[in-house]
Amino acid sequence: MESSAQASAMSSMRFLCQRCQQPLRLGEPTEPPETPGPAPTDGGLSSDGGEPGAGASSGAPAGLGGESRACPGQFTLLGNAVSLRTLSSIQKTLVDIFAILSGRKVVEHPLCQECTDHLLEQVDARLSQAELDCQAYRRALETELLVDPEDRRALDSRLRAELRELERAEARLTEELADAEQAWAQAAHDLQASQAETAELHQQAAQYRKEYCALEWQRLELTDQLSSVENQLRSARGQLDKLSTTSIFDVTFQIWEEGPLGVINNFRLGYLPRVPVSWTEISAAWGQAALLLLALANTIGLKFRRYQLVAGGNHSYLKSLTGDGVRLPLFSDGKQNVFLENTFDRAMMAFLDCMQQFKEEAEKGRGGLYLPYSMHPELGTLEDAKGSGEWYSIRTHLNTVEEWTRALKFLLVNLKWSLAWASERYSQK
Repeated sequence: MESSAQASAMSSMRFLCQRCQQPLRLGEPTEPPETPGPAPTDGGLSSDGGEPGAGASSGAPAGLGGESRACPGQFTLLGNAVSLRTLSSIQKTLVDIFAILSGRKVVEHPLCQECTDHLLEQVDARLSQAELDCQAYRRALETELLVDPEDRRALDSRLRAELRELERAEARLTEELADAEQAWAQAAHDLQASQAETAELHQQAAQYRKEYCALEWQRLELTDQLSSVENQLRSARGQLDKLSTTSIFDVTFQIWEEGPLGVINNFRLGYLPRVPVSWTEISAAWGQAALLLLALANTIGLKFRRYQLVAGGNHSYLKSLTGDGVRLPLFSDGKQNVFLENTFDRAMMAFLDCMQQFKEEAEKGRGGLYLPYSMHPELGTLEDAKGSGEWYSIRTHLNTVEEWTRALKFLLVNLKWSLAWASERYSQK
């Protein structure tokens, strides 16, 4: 009675297929036949607590590892089947049922008909493969038994020799592998060192490039400066060559004649009634003549005796080197009668004395100076050196303006010849 109630409870529970997860409907429980048959063991229960053997087909073949074929609409329980249904097995089954109902034991789910067929096909395939393997093993065993013992020993010896050779090859390869690993470790270490060195070289290269760019910039600047200096040097050399062929005296002092008057640096020296010349211009002309004579004396290293010549433009003068130390002006303002005995006449005679000293000094040695007009400082006169007998006084006292002007013109001619002589002789200096 109790078994029927439990079966009814189990039949009302729902089960899912273990493979395809489809719900299964359980049929009405049937009483087991009186004849002994396969009985389920502890592994023959469903995972959801189904009654053992509740849906098993009575006509299912036994001997496939405890698996049975189910009728359509029913399910199959997986497990190990036993040949007899004993009291101990029934008791154990009941214990398992109570364990399942109480949740202390988890069992597998049943399978549906389609999944059961698929499972049986897989089992059949594995069984067929196992039988083929067994036959192959059996044929191999029979073949080994038919082999001659001598051939087997020879084969074993050959195989052992090959095995030893392979073992030696393995040992050799192991050593080579160890060497290769050591070489690889060394190569890795060298690679790391090389990478560090490469990084340092890259850094040095970047620094060198930076320094190179700075030096290149300096080189370009120096090249520009050198080009500028070379241009300046070329210009200076051109100026030097031009100045080397140019006499400083000819450039600084220019003397020419303008009718009856002598002119020095655009200043007329002399006075005529028909050609009036201001005394300021005459004083300036005397200043230029004093500057020229002083430059000529300095060129030949002459130091004047008796007088010191001071070139001061239109206020030049001569200072006596005797005890009185009087100053003799080479200029006049025209307010006094210059044609009377005065210091202006003495200054012109002193200038003529300095001119004579220069002539005497320049006549010494080879290539001496020659002047067209002879000078007599004690008389204050100049005459033609060709011996024509014409002489003219440089003083204004007891003299005419025409003769005084001619004497000044002769004086400027002598200065012009002296200038040409100094330019030719001392142009390189």
